[in-house]
Amino acid sequence: MGSVGLLWGLVAPLVCVIVISAGQLLFKLAAGRFDIRQPFADPQGLAVLGVALAVYGAATLLWVTILRHAPLSRIYPLMALSFLLTPLGATLVLKEPISPGYWAGIALILAGLVVISRAPAG
Repeated sequence: MGSVGLLWGLVAPLVCVIVISAGQLLFKLAAGRFDIRQPFADPQGLAVLGVALAVYGAATLLWVTILRHAPLSRIYPLMALSFLLTPLGATLVLKEPISPGYWAGIALILAGLVVISRAPAG
């Protein structure tokens, strides 16, 4: 972590990834209800879309704040965790099936994160 510290080098980026993954799940929920051709036909769908946009906006503001404190090259790989959290949420919350091959790919991504995290800072 070095001079970046635990908060900006790990905790805040992980929170950002969690919030982004939650935003993706909300976008999926909104997609099931919201019709761009008739945006006001389903006020609840529009509300879910609004919440999704707000969540994503908050994650973006958090990410910009993180970038003030940590080098992009060190924290950006943590964004790959969204490839784990979003499908996991889709499975648990939305009951979407995920194939074993997909999970194998996620395992490879996680292995890559381990390799990156052990590499010395440039």
